[in-house]
Amino acid sequence: MVSLTRTRMNDGSPHELSAAYALDALDGDDLRAYEAHLAGCERCREDVASFRETVAALAYDTQPLDPPETLERRILSAARAERPNVVPLRRRWAVPAAALGGVAAAAAIALGIWATQLSNSLDHERSARKAQKTLIAILSDCARTPTSGGSGALCVAPTREAVLIVNGLQPSPGKTYEAWVISGTRPKPAGLFTGGAGRRYVRLTKPVPPSATVGVTLERAGGSATPSLPMVLQAEVKRS
Repeated sequence: MVSLTRTRMNDGSPHELSAAYALDALDGDDLRAYEAHLAGCERCREDVASFRETVAALAYDTQPLDPPETLERRILSAARAERPNVVPLRRRWAVPAAALGGVAAAAAIALGIWATQLSNSLDHERSARKAQKTLIAILSDCARTPTSGGSGALCVAPTREAVLIVNGLQPSPGKTYEAWVISGTRPKPAGLFTGGAGRRYVRLTKPVPPSATVGVTLERAGGSATPSLPMVLQAEVKRS
C-alpha cells in the first residue's frame, strides 16, 4: 500500500492536485471539490494552465519550450513523498494510483522531451553561429567577381572557400535554386537555396579553384545531380 504526502496551502486547499486536474484524472466529488477550490485560487489556475501547455506540447510540439516551474515543483514534491514521515490523504482527496502514475509519467516525458529539445536547440545555435563566423570570414577577405545574367557577385577567399551573393531571384513553387562549381567538364553541386525578395548569401559547399565557373540553375525540389540549362546566373573566376 502506498501513502502519499500532499503539501497543502494555509487554508487547507488541495492545490497539489493541479496536475491530476489538467490531465482529466479527477472525477465525481473530487472533481467538483477541486473546481470549487480552483475558482478562488490564482496559483492553482496558473499551475493548471502550465500543465495543459505541457500536455499540448507533447502532441504538437514544434518549438523548444521552457519547462513550467510547476512541473519542477511537482517532481520535487513526488521525491519528498518518499520520506518516511508520510501524512495520509483524507479519503475525499484520494487519487487513483493509475492517475498519479499518469501524472508522474507525463512529467517525466515532458522533462525528457524538453531536455532533448534544449540540447538540439543549443547544437543548432552553435552550428548557426559557426556558419555565420565562417561566412563573415570569407566576405572580409575575398576576391569579388560580378555575376552575369542576374544581379549578384561571387566572393572567393584565398582558402578557395566561396560565398555567392544573389539579389532578388524570384521564388518558384516546387523548385529550388542550385549552385554549381564548374571546373573542367564536370559540374559539382555546391548548395541549394530559395529565391525571394532581398539578398541571399549562399556559402558554397565546394571549393572554387582558379579559372572555375560558378553558376546557378533552377531545379526540382531537392536538387539535381546535373544542372538544367540555361544558367540563371554565373560568374567566371579569373586566375590571380
